[in-house]
Amino acid sequence: MYKFLITNQFSKNIACKIICIFSALLISFSTWAFSYDDVVKKAEKLSKQAYEQPSKNIPSQLASLQFADYQKILFNHQKAYWKDQNTRFKLEFYHEGMYFDTPIKINEVVNNQVNEIKYDPSYFDLSQINLGNLDTKNLGFAGFKVHYPINSSNKTDDEIFTALGGSYFRAVGKNQIYGLSARGLALDTGEMSGEEFPRFKEFWIEKPEPNQKHLIIYALLDSHSVTGAYKITLVPSVDTTVTVEAKVFFRNAVKKLGIAPLTSMFLYGPNQPSPLLNYRPAMHDSNGLSILASNKEWIWRPLNNPKRLSFSSYSLENPKAFGLIQRDNGFSDYQDLDDHYEKRPSVWTEILGDWQKGRVELVEIPTPDETNDNIVAFWVPEKQYNAGNMLNIKYRLHYTLNEQQRYPDNVARAVSTRLSLGDIKQANLIRKLDGSNAYVIDFAGPQLSEDKPVKIISSINNGTIVSSQSQYNPIIKGWRVIVRFNVEDSKKATDIRIQLASEKTNEVLSETWSGQYPAQ
Repeated sequence: MYKFLITNQFSKNIACKIICIFSALLISFSTWAFSYDDVVKKAEKLSKQAYEQPSKNIPSQLASLQFADYQKILFNHQKAYWKDQNTRFKLEFYHEGMYFDTPIKINEVVNNQVNEIKYDPSYFDLSQINLGNLDTKNLGFAGFKVHYPINSSNKTDDEIFTALGGSYFRAVGKNQIYGLSARGLALDTGEMSGEEFPRFKEFWIEKPEPNQKHLIIYALLDSHSVTGAYKITLVPSVDTTVTVEAKVFFRNAVKKLGIAPLTSMFLYGPNQPSPLLNYRPAMHDSNGLSILASNKEWIWRPLNNPKRLSFSSYSLENPKAFGLIQRDNGFSDYQDLDDHYEKRPSVWTEILGDWQKGRVELVEIPTPDETNDNIVAFWVPEKQYNAGNMLNIKYRLHYTLNEQQRYPDNVARAVSTRLSLGDIKQANLIRKLDGSNAYVIDFAGPQLSEDKPVKIISSINNGTIVSSQSQYNPIIKGWRVIVRFNVEDSKKATDIRIQLASEKTNEVLSETWSGQYPAQ
């Protein structure tokens, strides 16, 4: 009898434990909510596995498309996600085609639960490229785009964000059109060993609440050398912001790690005129690199389209910000009725947290036309990252047409840079050149005035400054600097630095103009 009671009590205890465990599991499943931590765990787990090359399932008819034809693949707007729901945002998708030949997985997060958005051929119209009858049921999405009523409150068809290819994404603010691209990460950009292009292989997009004015996107990054978990917070506005938070895990050591990379196009402009006669004075998505150092020095580096691959770097400790800027933003600067380069936004990278020692690197790649993005800028940390390491990143991208608002009143900007021949002497109507070149730089700012004379602080590398002079410019209420220089070795780039200072107090009044005359 005693043994029976013990056994019976033991059985009751076991049964109770099983019920408790089962109940705990039920509670766990019922309360599980998707979060950024889930993406972090996926990225960390993936980093401990061998890299798998993504499979491509695209038919040849789509793979061989030219860009103009790829753009003719139309999304069925009636199929847009959240279209008829009480939200300001809606989602549309990109079809596979051209070199966008790898499907990505896209998920919707509703009430913290994940639902995969399945590809459906009915989302797309391929009739304009005569492929309406092509069997595409086994394909997938190449990317997605976000719409939001940014230019008018009573419409929802303003495209404000797009993610397509690799880890590339673009955004715009009010009255802007797409210009440069941002990327999740740049690996070995410009290295002789070749660049590695990580890609976002999966996205999770939180369905916004009614009247919500921001959108949260999670992404899983993957490549031979790294994996990463990204949280992207998109806030549409006059100046749209994109806040990026990421944890990067290293499968392998990376020779050159590019954080917060920006990719743009510069073909020609007043500082490097077109070699071919062209009615447009300039063609570029950005015309300068801007940097704010921790000591509050502002640096302006006009962009070039060099004849050979070019690198420039600015060593800094804990910088505040950097960006690729479209400083010329008037129609007269471009005279282009089709592409409207004056509406391409500047993108300013606000650094959140301490990035310690490293350098802002600028890579300029020769290009014969405007179809190639030939400018890349990013932060390279001094610390080297090896297999098994992890890196935390956080920064905020600002998309703006009013980049001058970033500057304090006591810092004058170099509002224009023009290249010219040097001193020209006339004798008997025959021009004689002395072999020098000149940069003509206009500085403007509220602290500059005609009754406060300035002096020029200058230096040069790989050359000689022949002369430098300043002249008040009443049109812009600023000062014009003309610096004539000779190049020592034409096969090397020549770097020149210019600052304006008060003639009376020696106080620096301007940003540092850091121009580079390209190697010839």
